[in-house]
Amino acid sequence: MKAAILGFGVVGSGTYEVLSKSPVKVDVKRILDIRHDPLVADKLTTDINDILNDPEIELVAETMGGLHPAYEYVTAAMKAGKNVVTSNKKLVATYYAELISLAEEKGVSFRFTPSAGGGIPWLSNIVHRACTEKILKVQGIINGTTNFILDSMQSRGADFSEVLAEAQDLGYAERDPSSDIDGEDVKFKCALSASCAFGVQVSESDIPTFSLRNIKKDDMAYASKMGMNVKYMAFAANKGEGAFSAYVEPVFVPNNCLEASVHLNNNFVSLFGEYSGRLSFFGQGAGKYPTGASVATDMIAIFKGKNFPVICKGNGIVKNGEEFHRYYIRTTEKLAALCGLVETCEEKNGVFYIVTREISVESMHKFADEIRKRDADVFFAGIHPEV
Repeated sequence: MKAAILGFGVVGSGTYEVLSKSPVKVDVKRILDIRHDPLVADKLTTDINDILNDPEIELVAETMGGLHPAYEYVTAAMKAGKNVVTSNKKLVATYYAELISLAEEKGVSFRFTPSAGGGIPWLSNIVHRACTEKILKVQGIINGTTNFILDSMQSRGADFSEVLAEAQDLGYAERDPSSDIDGEDVKFKCALSASCAFGVQVSESDIPTFSLRNIKKDDMAYASKMGMNVKYMAFAANKGEGAFSAYVEPVFVPNNCLEASVHLNNNFVSLFGEYSGRLSFFGQGAGKYPTGASVATDMIAIFKGKNFPVICKGNGIVKNGEEFHRYYIRTTEKLAALCGLVETCEEKNGVFYIVTREISVESMHKFADEIRKRDADVFFAGIHPEV
């Protein structure tokens, strides 16, 4: 089988290296990139038509990232009768239903395992498990940068800004870390995980997401006092009758739960099946070789004719009004609006540390948006006695 790779950055070059050492030979005939790399100079092109018009190329692996021109290239490849693999979470989450439908229409394979979980075979296992049983919920730590930050703060008592700078120096975080620490990355992965699990398109725009940016050592200390750890997690659950909960937020988790023991930049995600119960996956969620290996695995799976039975039956409705748990809030605001919902409240130097009674996710995220207008430094975290 001859293939092409679109984009020869971190993931694209990692994919090429993995394939070059694989016992299953996939001949990468073309690589689309504007950068010159002498190692693959004979394969390079800057013209997508060199790939689209080549009948020998049966598979295109898109590792460019972003929406455009990735969307145009992927759809053109499918229309040209070529199979597609992508690591692009934003592309797949945004055009999920359209891309699946187009692949079916053109009779080509479309796989996107690397787009959430990196090197972890997370999405592929969701897709195959959903064929045999109802998936009740998915959840987990699915961003290595934020887990590294939280783990370092917890274990070393370090400040957020100090650990973020360290993560940037190590290459875990971008120079502009907004996508990670404000939750955009996790939100797209949450949307993809939920879409695969529930057989509908769950739009990332419907998923409320609370940033990790405001976390302080005081918050870590409060969690420790409660016998808990802090993690940044995505959640989605099947609520029945076509409705689903889906949200991203910082979370207090008990020290004895599995998530609390996930260290450094590792990921840990779980699905809960109607028959199989909890199935969990641990590993590197990003990086040149873990993600490159995942792209290569999807490419080889297509070569071997393995089916990727993803289902999409329209759009899912996100309703977080029936998802309840307690919350921790740190704010300088006196929260009269929480009257009757406060379980405990401590005040120190004009800062209130509040633990609420159970409140819906929908109400809490809306409430946090209102508080932020008056207290830009506010922080909250869900309290999950059982994660």
